Amino acid sequence: MRQYELVERVASYKPDVDEALLNRAYVYAMQKHGAQKRASGDPYFSHPLEVAAILTSMRLDEATIAVALLHDTIEDTDATRKEIEQLFGAKIGQLVEGLTKLKRLDLVSKKAEQAENLRKLLLAIADDIRVLLVKLADRLHNMRTLGHMRSDKQERIAQETMDIYAPLAGRMGMQDMREELEDLSFRYVNFEAYETITARLADLRDKHADTIARIEKDLAERLAEKGIAATVKGRQKKPYSVFNKMQRKALSLEQLSDIFGFRVLVATEDDCYRTLGIVHRTWPLVPGRFKDYISIPKQNDYRSIHTTIVGPSRQRVELQIRTHEMHQIAEQGVAAHALYKDGAFEETEGADGRVVLSTESNAYAWLRRTIDLLAEGDNPEEFLEHTKLELFQDQVFCFTPKGRLIALPRGATPIDFAYAVHTDVGDTCVGVKIDGRIMPVVTELANGDEVEIIRSKGATPPAAWETVAVTGKARSAIRRATRLAIRRQYSGLGQQMLTRSFTRSGKTFTREALKPYLGKLGHKDVDDAMAAVGRGELAAGDVLKAVYPDFQDSRVTRLPPRGEEDGWFNLRSGVGMMFRIPSVAEAEKRGLAIPIRGGGTDTPVHFGPEGAVPGDRIVGILDPGKGITIYPIHAPALTLFDDEPERWVDVRWDLDAEMNIRFPARIQVSVSNEPGTLAEIAETIAANDANIHSLSTVKTAPDFTTMVIDLEVWDLQHLTRTLNQLRAKACVSQAVRMND
Repeated sequence: MRQYELVERVASYKPDVDEALLNRAYVYAMQKHGAQKRASGDPYFSHPLEVAAILTSMRLDEATIAVALLHDTIEDTDATRKEIEQLFGAKIGQLVEGLTKLKRLDLVSKKAEQAENLRKLLLAIADDIRVLLVKLADRLHNMRTLGHMRSDKQERIAQETMDIYAPLAGRMGMQDMREELEDLSFRYVNFEAYETITARLADLRDKHADTIARIEKDLAERLAEKGIAATVKGRQKKPYSVFNKMQRKALSLEQLSDIFGFRVLVATEDDCYRTLGIVHRTWPLVPGRFKDYISIPKQNDYRSIHTTIVGPSRQRVELQIRTHEMHQIAEQGVAAHALYKDGAFEETEGADGRVVLSTESNAYAWLRRTIDLLAEGDNPEEFLEHTKLELFQDQVFCFTPKGRLIALPRGATPIDFAYAVHTDVGDTCVGVKIDGRIMPVVTELANGDEVEIIRSKGATPPAAWETVAVTGKARSAIRRATRLAIRRQYSGLGQQMLTRSFTRSGKTFTREALKPYLGKLGHKDVDDAMAAVGRGELAAGDVLKAVYPDFQDSRVTRLPPRGEEDGWFNLRSGVGMMFRIPSVAEAEKRGLAIPIRGGGTDTPVHFGPEGAVPGDRIVGILDPGKGITIYPIHAPALTLFDDEPERWVDVRWDLDAEMNIRFPARIQVSVSNEPGTLAEIAETIAANDANIHSLSTVKTAPDFTTMVIDLEVWDLQHLTRTLNQLRAKACVSQAVRMND
């Protein structure tokens, strides 16, 4: 496409186009990409040009077209944001930067890198919807030319498109874009299924061509007789949509009733309901197959009436009834908002008389709210998982007792409902009534359910609810509440430890005394600082030293040299591992937080059931008459000793380089329930030089098995590497350390 042709395309729907901007962007991008080539051998500049062409078909403004031309310059050439801002303005520079992937990410996995790039993109989209439109057009052209890539890249890019970009287009109401992205991805993700379904659909289309034409004609004539001018179009489901429904409902292709459907486009909303009445009076309605998305629009602004009738030839016929305006929004979504200015759609009427919709679509408002929730502190893998959960748009509609409508993803539970109403409602939920009956909080909700949440003041959500909830909002809130509950536990323990330490040093500990020194200790509030003490991340002696700088020798800052008589005892575990603990006298002298009582060089030391490995921050629990049990500082079992701080012992590793000892660690692995899985798990562990001490199956279902494995590893790094290798296996859905 030549420079003047691009300008003419935009001018065809925007007569006052800024030609100079488009010309500058065209020339700049062509010069920057220079002799770069694509995998197909075409000049690289052909790609941003095709992306711009896709956006002109959506009738977008010249600023968006310029961003499309420039979108790869910062990432793939020597162009800089500063240079682009000088030539094209700050806004275009910001948009191009939003489309640029993060470079040199110091992340362990490709999945984490993908998540961080997605987070950056979504935050840029929340600031300006044009970033999304350019990104989707960019992905669409990449998918159209994916055949020139290596097979491994084809599958990875197609799967990412299927998981993220196609659902994102659907969430934004851009159904045409979504369907093309899904079908382009489908052929690479599952080529055999794609070929089979495409061939069957082609046969069905040829077989039913006459029937489709007859129904179109019959419908149009009946509506015309009643004075309704309607356009009736037959349509066939796309291959991926057919495959997805077959998988979801466990049906064969012959059992699907809506492979062929008909869209009836009319002038007004009133005509939609008149058409519905005519159709239902003429042909029998199929029960349970009626949905009114005009009365209750979807979150992506989709509005239409869906019904299924028994048609003229006694076959089921699915109808979608909508206005031309509704159809435009159903196909193009947020891109149907034709005028864009200063980051918000104008509430006006276009020069061609076409109605331009309200300032911010429901879909875009939903996206911004979702991004705000997802951006709060999740690690990369959690962020990616919850983003995928939020993007899929199958919904159920439920009601509060006061009649408020709550839209949730299909499969949602009362837990998701409670958090959708308000975070406080979710946090204090203890039960639920569905249609007046008390039901389990894990019940799957159905369309039309009236849900009443039973609350209890002071309740906190169980951590296990996170695995039951299906919405990102609910999962994030549960995880946050769990962290707060854990913080409260450790905060109480930390306060006891600080009180002991201050008292032993002749000082008085108060929360108020600690506040002026929080910055010095690296914490935002008193509870955070006390929780850090309780978890062993901050020594009580450090706090004492911060509040009273003149106090001397408040803690041992490093392990003493071996062999020196400095008041530390050496304890050897049953596997020959050496630990070092302070004597009572030394602990009292140095103001250590927790002294050991009755300890000695012959005190037996052993590990807790989940084990501990070098690299873990560890703590010892004194069990009179039995010795000291070693736990990682984050072990859940330590909560049993929250009220017994006198049993907590300051224990540290004292590794000898010559030692050749593995240490115990317990992991839990969930795998697909199929032959060869156990052998693959064992082979992976052996290949990583770890040893299986014991293995037990704790849960088995038709499709998965959960195993608890006691490993023996060299250290924390070795354990982490082994877990990462297990997670990389296709048969493994989860591999975690038990005490994390």
